[in-house]
Amino acid sequence: MSATADHAEERTNPAARLGFQPGQVVQELGYDEDTEQELREGIEAITGQELVGEDHDDVADAVVLWFREDDGDLTDALVDATTMIDPGAPVWLLTPKTGRDGYVEPSEIGEAAQTAGLAQTSSVNAGKDWSGSRLVTPKTAGKK
Repeated sequence: MSATADHAEERTNPAARLGFQPGQVVQELGYDEDTEQELREGIEAITGQELVGEDHDDVADAVVLWFREDDGDLTDALVDATTMIDPGAPVWLLTPKTGRDGYVEPSEIGEAAQTAGLAQTSSVNAGKDWSGSRLVTPKTAGKK
């Protein structure tokens, strides 16, 4: 695909900038009626598979975690999100944008991610009302 086509896809499919690939299994946590339906459909269009829910009992290639301020403890939610992915696999933390109901402070995201053993690698506009933070577990530095 050309660079021009890549940019066109990013405009028409908001999930394109999240880096998903065809065939990936993406687990979705925290789904509710306020989630960005266009983003969800975009992820499914790219991967060619439906998002799997909390009851998925196999390893996923990535996690999409919708989280609002009143959803409980963010650190716990992030730790739970990493239980079914391999080291280095991304957790996309999606939170309401500034000024929206359920907004989560960036400092809280950073602190919770660090406590959960995750590193923030990038941030994206994930739709009209949502921002996304790409978090990853560190890859193990050599096995014994």
